[in-house]
This record gives sequence, structure tokens and C-alpha cells, in this order.
Amino acid sequence: MNKRTILIIEDNLEIREGTAEILELTGRYDVLTAENGKIGVDLALKNIPDLILCDIMMPELDGYGVLYMLSKQDATMHIPFIFLTAKSERVDMRKAMEMGADDYLVKPFDDIELLNSIESRLRKRDSLQSVFEKPASGLNLTEEDQTVLLNDLVKEARVKVYKKKQLIYEDGDAPIYVYYLVKGKVRTYLYYQDGRELSTNIHTDEQFFGYESILLNERYTESASALEDTEVALIPKDKFFELMFNKPVIATKFIKLLSGNVKEKEEQMLGFAYDSVRKRVANTLVHVASKTITTSNQDEVVIRISRDDLAALAGTANETISRMLADFKDEKLIIKEGNAIRIYSIEKLKNIKQ
Repeated sequence: MNKRTILIIEDNLEIREGTAEILELTGRYDVLTAENGKIGVDLALKNIPDLILCDIMMPELDGYGVLYMLSKQDATMHIPFIFLTAKSERVDMRKAMEMGADDYLVKPFDDIELLNSIESRLRKRDSLQSVFEKPASGLNLTEEDQTVLLNDLVKEARVKVYKKKQLIYEDGDAPIYVYYLVKGKVRTYLYYQDGRELSTNIHTDEQFFGYESILLNERYTESASALEDTEVALIPKDKFFELMFNKPVIATKFIKLLSGNVKEKEEQMLGFAYDSVRKRVANTLVHVASKTITTSNQDEVVIRISRDDLAALAGTANETISRMLADFKDEKLIIKEGNAIRIYSIEKLKNIKQ
């Protein structure tokens, strides 16, 4: 059996040598000793012991200082650290634990108490290392594997059909599902105090939505409704969490999606604050178009969205939308086709100035 290395940092010669003798007699440990904190830090950095026993009240550098310095080094920050001290006040114990100590032995301690504390901390460290070192199937999934797992989750879910303008969830509801858009379009929106709506996003086929509140463990802060007849898979949140816990890479995927949503909303708020109405309407058309195009280089597209929904997305009035659409038509950027809008060039709309 490989011996573990224990570093004892203790200014009292009798206690230091007595503790070292106890550990060496077990035949399981190699022991290093230091008579003060400064020497102890140097030995720890040079030898990287498996565990450190450290007095608190010492010359040169006290135990708190030793723990602080070693916790700032990558090589030593995870070494189990046990304080040895004659101080038994609750405030001292609390300070030690708040700084990251693993245990606290009050002098005088007996042999069994010392050995039990050491073995307990080493077992805990070994257990944590085994978790992080063993191969984890959920950490190395290809993008294709992730898609298969998420598709399986969707297949097991109940699919519900929502009619155009039907509410899916409302601001203040407690989340019980993660939603996956099988077919159709869904918009999320906020209410102004006067009852007007501000659309925050549009979701299209094969997109997840409603997961933000699940991940944040809070009630919905916006509402969602169908823009057209829509099929939505309702994934129970316990199934969603089970997959994330078993496959951490899936959790990472949704955290990235959540980060992207936050960034998108920040840009939207900046647009409301600083863009002209003309620029906001153009950006809204581009945003809706991006949910419709099938290839990244597609420049012409037909979108279907009501003026009410466009106004809610752009944060402006219906009359303003009508005026801006007429201007864009005159500039040959768009044309109305029944209840749809044909955008001749997404790129030109993107480049519209203030």
C-alpha cells in the first residue's frame, strides 16, 4: 500500500514530535514537520502532501495565514487541512471553517481522535477524486449524440396542439414543463402597466422555450402564446432535470442557450433605448426573417406576422408600423403579399441607418 504524506505544522516541539510519532507508528504515513507557518508553506509547496495538520497560534505566520496562502495556489488549494489548536471557542471554529478548513482538533486530542479525523478526510478526498477521474459518458457526447438524447426526451413527451393566439403559459405561472416547438410559431411577451404588449422573442420549429424559469427555479416572468396553429411537446421538468444530471453536457448546452437569450434581450433593450423607430422596425423584420430562412446565405424571404405582433416586437404603435412598412415598400425593400410580407433583402434591412 502506498504511504500517504502528512505535513505537521506546529511550533510546540513536544506536540509536533509526538503527533509525528503516532502517525509513523501506523506504518501508513510518511511525515514532514515544520516549526512555524512560513516553513510549513514552503514545505507544502515543495512536497504537495496528502493532508496538512496545522496549529493556529504560531510565530512567523499563523495557521489562518498558512491556510490562506495555500488556498491561493492551484497545487495546494485542494489538500485536506485540519487545524490543531488549544482554542475551542465557537468563534474560532467558525472562522476556521469559513476559511476552508476541513476539520478542527482541540488540544489535547487522543490518538484515535487524530487518526479518525485524518482517515475520514483522506477517504472523502479519494471519493471526490474517483468521481472526477472516472470517464463520464455525459461529458464527452458528440453533437449528434446530444441531439439523439434530446429527441428521445421529446418523443416521450405529450404533444399538445395550440390554436392561433392561444395562451401556452402566463406571467406568474409556476413552471412545470420545458416546451419544445414541434411545428408552428410561438411568441413570448411582456405586458406594460397600461395593458400594451412587448414581444421578447419568436420561437420556431425544433426550438426549446420556457426553460429559463425552470433553470432559475422561479415563476415565469413573461407570457407565451401561439402565433399560428402550433404543436408543442410538453416535457415534465423532472425528466428534463434527470437528463441534465445524468448528462452534464446537456446542462452545458442549455446554459449556453440561456446565456444567448440574455445577450439577445440586452441587445433588444439597447435598441429600444438608442435606435430610431425606423431602425427598430427594420431590426424586427430581420429578427422575424431569421426565424424563417432555411439557409444562412438566404437573402430574400416571405414572413407571416400580423402588424400587432410586429408592433409588439418593435415596441411601437400599429400606426408607426404601417408608416414604416409603407416607407420600406417605397424603397423597394419589401412588398405586401396578402397577409404576408416579402423581404427582398435581409442584408439591406440590416444595414439601414438611424
